[in-house]
Amino acid sequence: MRAQMKGNWMNSGRSWMKRTWAEVSMERLEHNYHALRNLTPYGTKFLGLVKADAYGHGAVPVAMKLEELGADYLGVACLDEAVELREAGIEMPILILGCTSSIYAVELVKYDITQACYDLEYAKELSAIVSKTGSELKVHIQCDTGMTRLGFLCHEDTMEKSAQEIYEAVNLPGLVAEGIFTHFSDSDGSEEYTMMQFGRFLDIIDRVKALGYEFAIRHCANSAATLLYPATYLDMVRPGIVLYGHLPDAAMDPDLCDLVPVLELKSRVATVRDVPADTPVSYGRTHTLARDSRLAVIPVGYGDGYCRGFSNHLSILVNGRKAPITGRVCMDMCMVDVTDIPDVKEGDVVVLYGNGQPVEEGAEVMKTISYELLCVLAKRIHRIYL
Repeated sequence: MRAQMKGNWMNSGRSWMKRTWAEVSMERLEHNYHALRNLTPYGTKFLGLVKADAYGHGAVPVAMKLEELGADYLGVACLDEAVELREAGIEMPILILGCTSSIYAVELVKYDITQACYDLEYAKELSAIVSKTGSELKVHIQCDTGMTRLGFLCHEDTMEKSAQEIYEAVNLPGLVAEGIFTHFSDSDGSEEYTMMQFGRFLDIIDRVKALGYEFAIRHCANSAATLLYPATYLDMVRPGIVLYGHLPDAAMDPDLCDLVPVLELKSRVATVRDVPADTPVSYGRTHTLARDSRLAVIPVGYGDGYCRGFSNHLSILVNGRKAPITGRVCMDMCMVDVTDIPDVKEGDVVVLYGNGQPVEEGAEVMKTISYELLCVLAKRIHRIYL
């Protein structure tokens, strides 16, 4: 690893002073990378998604590790994310999957970034700016086969028109159309809908090829498709959440791939208090103690991305045992009931997400997905790379 990654955090004499932190295991990331690589045939390219600060894991350190491991591409959502990686010394190809205003076309060229191109008008705008500089901009054509978000609309009744527009776009001066891709909207839910989207994608590729243009990289397999649908691998797969050790849907079979969570969120007991029965706890008095209790104060709250919705519904792992959150989660702290857990003391390490307390339990409480809970972890949570 590079200079900013050197050293094990445990060597720090002040490690005990960390308020709340996330341990990110590079060994586990490497394990998941190889497990996913082993699913694909030799020669299939690998795009690792590092958007949203690598799903809360830290985009630069994760990107450095993926580059070291031999990934072929990185995927981000916006120009700022791509520039951050370039300025950190990342040299491998980077694809922006989201929108970048055409006024930044020169910056895309300057930083050697590949841009998703989602309609003909946008392609013309990019071309007009780039061609004036005498440079070239690499693009991947984005096709909307059923996500209904961005892309040339590739439905049965628009297929011919979109093929003509794509062919026009890829022949514009200043643009190098290296790839073409689509995004599955329900690959962790409906095989029928996913295969319909895949069929549309193959159709538009064939139509553009018949007009005289063939793409070097065709890609559509997101996390769920990488696990479930080998037929969709084509030239490159795009694992996202699975790279970090979590399934796209908690109901999916964990035996599909040997994945391990890369991040553990931890904190320390700030203090332990004996509190009498009938005492209300935290804002709004949503919980009143039914018995004499011992409460541990944990320095984490919704200001850290630890959701207020966990209040009175989720547990924290204290000395290997579940301690229920008692009362509302505050901005910077929460309280847990440790009455039935012996010998809890100030400084004890607690697990918020990790082994024995999976982030998926929090996602179930919040009626959301693990992606969201990982992505909202605040910058003030120190990431420690193991």
